[in-house]
Amino acid sequence: MKHISKLLDKIAPKFEKGGPLERWYPLYEATDSFLFASGRVTKTAPHVRDAVDMKRIMITVVIALIPCVFMAIWNTGFQGNSALQAMGIDVPAGWRGFILSFVGCNPDSLFSNLVHGSLYFLPVYLVTMIVGGICEFFFNVIRRHEISEAFLVTGLLYPLTLPPTIPLWQAAAGITFGIIFGKEVFGGVGRNFMNPALVSRAFVFFAYPAQMSGDLVWTAVDGFTKATPLGSLSAAAPGQVLQSLDITWSQAFLGTIPGSMGETSTLACLLGAAILLATGIGSWRIMGSMLLGAVGISLVFWLVGSPANPMFAVPPHWHLVLGGFAFGLVFMATDPVSAASTHTGQWIYGLFIGMLAIVIRVLNPAFPEGVMLSILLGNILAPLIDYFVIQANIKRRRLRHG
Repeated sequence: MKHISKLLDKIAPKFEKGGPLERWYPLYEATDSFLFASGRVTKTAPHVRDAVDMKRIMITVVIALIPCVFMAIWNTGFQGNSALQAMGIDVPAGWRGFILSFVGCNPDSLFSNLVHGSLYFLPVYLVTMIVGGICEFFFNVIRRHEISEAFLVTGLLYPLTLPPTIPLWQAAAGITFGIIFGKEVFGGVGRNFMNPALVSRAFVFFAYPAQMSGDLVWTAVDGFTKATPLGSLSAAAPGQVLQSLDITWSQAFLGTIPGSMGETSTLACLLGAAILLATGIGSWRIMGSMLLGAVGISLVFWLVGSPANPMFAVPPHWHLVLGGFAFGLVFMATDPVSAASTHTGQWIYGLFIGMLAIVIRVLNPAFPEGVMLSILLGNILAPLIDYFVIQANIKRRRLRHG
């Protein structure tokens, strides 16, 4: 690494202003900052010098996502192997079947589940990183901006929100739309008012609904149909809501259920939350208020009840472990760029998202998952929330000192 550092220092003048390769400085800077710590430091007020920079923040978020990535790979393989076993098939067809013929498709085997899940997750992840990285690269070269490590987080969050059967070209289309129209058109890193990963998923969801919803998309086996728990609940008969599920609350908490690859395990999300809270990167106010908002409104629905709508009968503790609620609470709603910034605003922002997510789930049976839309709407309202909080503070100070 020492020799690499010396080489990068030696060729640096060629990429700096006035050098023959000045246009390609973002690529050089991205390589240098990825491999080594930045040599730039702040020396004057109002800046504070400490060990936290953009690189460390983004790498910490990536580390916090590791439990979700592990569960995404393992559960995708577990669901696929379980389906194959139920159908009496030894290995699936195609190139994945060729690879799995060497390890088997045993749902009781950790290694087999990881291999099977990797054959679905890794292609989506690689396509996302390559296509999204190219988009970021060209925009930064044209603008002569530095390439930020923020894309490492976006490029990992987005695949975790997708079903395992998503066509790779659709995954590419989604990340392209999210990077360009969710971030770059507004100025790039730090200026996006919506979470780019969620914008990418929303585009795919509405542009290609057949590949993002329906029973066939959640298990990586051709011809196997199984609904997600939320889908089963929304279609349940009145009075037989929880009985319509073939899973326990513990299974939902652990994440051994069908769903988007990285969103099924509440336990994995909690491990990530612990890392973000311990390092001070994730906002406990947003997490706490979103949790309170969801529990409060779901408790109201549960107590009121409805003879026609089965979702009213879902207890609050079930809402917390189903769908993408935990994942959205920990990793999406807390995005420091698109979330509210003031302390009071973060409480309002989190409460709004938590309540709206459950309202969409319960009152719109045709769309039983409302976390994605509620967070995007929260992103849109976050600047307005902060504005009114700041204006209220200014008004109070004027009255106090007037």
